[in-house]
Amino acid sequence: MDKSDTTADGSSAAYTDFVVVGAGISGINFAYRIQTTCPSLSYTILESRNTIGGTWDLFNYPGIRSDSDLYTFGFSWYPWTEDCAIADAPSIRRYLEKATRSADIDSHIRFHHKVLSASWKDENADWRLEVEHEGIIKHFRCRYLIFGTGYYDYEHPLAADIPQLDHFKGTVVHPQFWPADLDYSDRKMVIIGSGATAVTLLPNLVEKASHVTMLQRSPSYVLAANNRSSPLLKRLVPRALLFPLLRSYFLAVSFTLFQFCQAFPNLAKRLIKSVTEKCLPPSIPHNPHFKPHYKPWDQRLCLAPDGDFFEGLRSGKASVATGTIKGFTDKSIILDSGDTIDDVDIVVTATGLKLLLVGNIKVTVNGQPLDPSKKFVWRSCMLQDVPNSCLIVGYTNASWTLGADSTAVLFCRIVQKMLKTRSTSVRPFLNTSMEPVPLLNLSSTYITKLANTLPKAGNKGPWKPRINYYVDYCISRWGSLKDGLVFS
Repeated sequence: MDKSDTTADGSSAAYTDFVVVGAGISGINFAYRIQTTCPSLSYTILESRNTIGGTWDLFNYPGIRSDSDLYTFGFSWYPWTEDCAIADAPSIRRYLEKATRSADIDSHIRFHHKVLSASWKDENADWRLEVEHEGIIKHFRCRYLIFGTGYYDYEHPLAADIPQLDHFKGTVVHPQFWPADLDYSDRKMVIIGSGATAVTLLPNLVEKASHVTMLQRSPSYVLAANNRSSPLLKRLVPRALLFPLLRSYFLAVSFTLFQFCQAFPNLAKRLIKSVTEKCLPPSIPHNPHFKPHYKPWDQRLCLAPDGDFFEGLRSGKASVATGTIKGFTDKSIILDSGDTIDDVDIVVTATGLKLLLVGNIKVTVNGQPLDPSKKFVWRSCMLQDVPNSCLIVGYTNASWTLGADSTAVLFCRIVQKMLKTRSTSVRPFLNTSMEPVPLLNLSSTYITKLANTLPKAGNKGPWKPRINYYVDYCISRWGSLKDGLVFS
């Protein structure tokens, strides 16, 4: 904090140049970009929880882990040095804590500070924030407001449309709010869902549960991935070069895999089928349980580190059921096919997250409430007509953090230009007709279900959604800052 002011009611308002909302991986990375590219400016991170980590602190279901490699999901400026590429939540939290301390970002974080509202007025050329801290309302002012709030609602899960679930007399659990005291030892469990959370849960639940069934309406593509680093590579490659080499390798692999699946979907289907069939036990056929109706990467591919998901299936303590739920009894699940899953003790509704891009913050611009769903997004970075603010959007087809970093680099370039030209505000301005396209380009149910609540990308110019990391990196570093932006 470098100075303070007073609000309309006479209370003190602390001032800082940047306020970053959220001390998750996106917010921490943005803070690093601020202090390295705009060192003359001050910043504060406001975090509603009592620790850093975001997702990796909130979620505590068994086996919670990343679904992409940490060489690209982690920070480019702080090497990931563990032997595994895909890591569990405790390892990720430790990594974030070390990175934050190493860059002295932790001294800028204010915990238990929940942003309730943010108001911009042109005559002030700043943001006024109302923040709750331990039951007390505090006020902040800033020139630049960064939404590092992630892409889902921390407080409310996605409402699952599961018929007659209230008839079930056992325990119903949502992974987002996993009870710390839940004892599932020797219990029969059913996971409803087929995405990354379900694929993560199954091999971890079979360690204690008597049996685990993954019940899916439609299947996903699941790939076994080697999760062990090469000892030979560590011996041959100098330490200073190892992380850049591994990061470049995983960038290239994820890019190539996505492009291959998009260009040759039928061949990709056949290759994935061949690999999957070799991993399955004889009792579980590929069709229908692992034969999705969509093309590879129309939804995110699920990774099973070291094939742990398939190992769980081969243990004999897990199975897969594919079908639509017709209803429940007190201890059974009835499918449309007439099949039943009986003697169920615990149901886990791993049916997705409730999308929410700016948190539950009430935002107004010149007295007008902001409805993000009515706005386009400029270069996956700034909301149309919203001044001096940045919406951190990552990738859905690669590590989220890659996109978040491109956003941070781009916005800091914008701020640098404002300092040079002595501008006080910048806003994306759309002066032509624009065809809306989805901002998050996946067909997953939890995305399509709430797509109408999200801001939109456009079909041309800087309003298009992200292309790929290599193109976006170049645009963030050297792209034009004139097209679509108004400085004043």
